[in-house]
Amino acid sequence: MSTTADPLAALGSLPGVADSVDSVRKAVDRVYGHRVMRRRSNEIASEAALRGARGSAALSGADWELEEVRRRSDFSVEGGPRTVGAALRLTAEAGQLLSVWRQSPLRVLARLHLVAASGARADETVGRPRLAGEPVDEPQIELPLPSAGEVAGRLEGLAGLLLAGSEAPALVTAAVVHGELLALRPFGSCNGLVARAAERIVLVGSGLDPKSICPAEVGHAELGRTAYATALEGYVSGTPEGVAAWISHCGRAVELGVRESVAVCEALQRGAA
Repeated sequence: MSTTADPLAALGSLPGVADSVDSVRKAVDRVYGHRVMRRRSNEIASEAALRGARGSAALSGADWELEEVRRRSDFSVEGGPRTVGAALRLTAEAGQLLSVWRQSPLRVLARLHLVAASGARADETVGRPRLAGEPVDEPQIELPLPSAGEVAGRLEGLAGLLLAGSEAPALVTAAVVHGELLALRPFGSCNGLVARAAERIVLVGSGLDPKSICPAEVGHAELGRTAYATALEGYVSGTPEGVAAWISHCGRAVELGVRESVAVCEALQRGAA
């Protein structure tokens, strides 16, 4: 397939991207090859989901300790609790949407926003891209906000690329989906949470992480909000260097997520968790 017909695959040739793709693949192979995975993969996946949700919530301003996320049962209070609750719901929902994603990515994004915003707001803006004049509540992302018309066009373009299929590595596709959703902020709220859930869906659905045990959200949180924002600015710039830096940043996040799950495997092996 030519790079003209497959623009996602063309990004794989950007400087440094191939190295990131190779490094991620080796890291994922290591955790999948861990002896604990053969008999306790469900436990590892559950722990990865919890830690991934915690990481995503932290990037959206609710930076709770893992044990607090594990302990809490009421997430109805405005602010941090609702953000953490939304991240937990999205993580649980993402695994149920893989087959729909392959047929209608936009339908899945609408569903993700509906799940994330559940309980926080109940109006006609939930579960659909914003219209002209509608505000966006996304204080963690300080970038110029594209118009509603641009959002609609770029979402359709992204969906078209995904439905057409691509030879691009999973990391590249996941990073582009993640970056586009953050750049566009298509919904009135919860765009960061939705973008990271969509990244998870791509990584799982592509076959790179079929058991969902490599929580990139953990890595994004560990790298920090400043690095996250800087890398996103590179993506939004549209320059080859900026896009490559964003893809590499996402790759490093996956590797750190893998490291977290390896640590869980080691703890289970020692009988400490």
